[in-house]
Amino acid sequence: MVFSELSFLYFFLPIVMLLYFVSGNKLRNIIIFITGLLFYAWGEPFYVIIMLLSTAIDYTAGRLMDKYDDDNKKRKICLIVSVCMNVGLLAVFKYSDFIFDSINGLLGTELTNPVVLVNRALNKIYPFGLNEKRVDLPVGISFFTFQSMSYTIDLYLRNISVQKSFLNFASYVSLFPQIVAGPIVRYEHVAGELESRSVTVPKISAGIALFVKGLAKKVLLANNVGAIWSEVKAMDYGQISAATAWLGILAFTFQIYFDFSGYSDMASGLGKMLGFEFPKNFDHPYISRSVSEFWRRWHITLGSWFRSYVYIPLGGNRCGALKTYRNLFIVWALTGLWHGASWNFVLWGLYFGVLIIIERLGFGKVLEKLPSGISMLYTFLAAVFGWVLFDTDTLGDAGRFIAAMFGAGGAAVDGYFKYTLVSNCFLLVMCILISGGIGSRIAEYAEGKSRSFKAISTTVLVTGGLLLCTAYLVDASYNPFLYFRF
Repeated sequence: MVFSELSFLYFFLPIVMLLYFVSGNKLRNIIIFITGLLFYAWGEPFYVIIMLLSTAIDYTAGRLMDKYDDDNKKRKICLIVSVCMNVGLLAVFKYSDFIFDSINGLLGTELTNPVVLVNRALNKIYPFGLNEKRVDLPVGISFFTFQSMSYTIDLYLRNISVQKSFLNFASYVSLFPQIVAGPIVRYEHVAGELESRSVTVPKISAGIALFVKGLAKKVLLANNVGAIWSEVKAMDYGQISAATAWLGILAFTFQIYFDFSGYSDMASGLGKMLGFEFPKNFDHPYISRSVSEFWRRWHITLGSWFRSYVYIPLGGNRCGALKTYRNLFIVWALTGLWHGASWNFVLWGLYFGVLIIIERLGFGKVLEKLPSGISMLYTFLAAVFGWVLFDTDTLGDAGRFIAAMFGAGGAAVDGYFKYTLVSNCFLLVMCILISGGIGSRIAEYAEGKSRSFKAISTTVLVTGGLLLCTAYLVDASYNPFLYFRF
């Protein structure tokens, strides 16, 4: 299935925004809720039930916590039900195939996933089109379950007040700009705006500019550089040159950054148009001087979620060095598993966890004393090797690809590398410059100019970017959103 959410945005967003702009606050939440359901059902017509189930259970758990405010035992039961339900949804729809594949591989059995059996039974009752061989992953389930679960956890901790309106809570969970690929917007970030928010021309203008910026990252950079990785990934790793292997994984390094940060910008831009301020999710991670800093700049909302709801409850760094490293180990194993149901992802998470522990043991201080260029190169290369684990299909494939990067394929350079490098030289240079922050520096320069200069330059860039993206999308067949897998 190809989830054509950009088609939804292009065709329906102008109508939605017109209705939204002329409506009052209560009606706006109705529009958000209905639009969120339509947006999700556009790609997942059956699994919208899962999102509604998560919403209903967490809302009910919240109301019961409020009702039994002076009974901590009942409040804890409500929290446990909410957490178990959300984690259970992930276990069933995201990890059940992985669990049964691992058991079958370890024991040599041929056990069938019970969820697949349920799919077969449902298809006999009505042609839902459910997969009868594997369990399809509902788009964005890792995002909306974490988001909804944060509400009940914060309510239990008394960090927020209960939301008594089901419509408001459902609007929060189904907020269509970020429902399928983040950022992970915790309830506390938008609690006030769910009750009342202003939609002004300056906010809409800023939102459009941010949306087009993200769209350009995705369509003009991520899609094009990602096509290189798709070609290299499909090659025989035992035959490719070292230069081709490096070119391929560098292409993916830029693809995943521009794909995900682009979608985050689009989501934040749409949020602004609707009167919401979403938290920042990326801050030029490829110019970080340590792996620890890299993860403070990459997928910021996910790191914040794990820190608040896993790392700190485990004791954080308050219980001595050994327990701190244990806590980091758990958090990074879960971070890897959150991204995908395979041993590659688990190892990918642990790989970064080990690097961060090494930095805490003293290597971080060494990095601080090194010239910034060297520490940034170290961090960038650490990320690159991590992406090999992230986007190869098996641990064996990851090992063979890394071997190819060091010349196991025989040749240092081949014809494919030379042709592809020359053909995409401008694209790669733009990826390097923009991921390095040149766009932000240009924006800072424009900020210091006159209001008329800012207005004209923004209008030209937004209009030109939107026209280029639209022209590309009309003719493009390669348009994946990488984080829709999570």
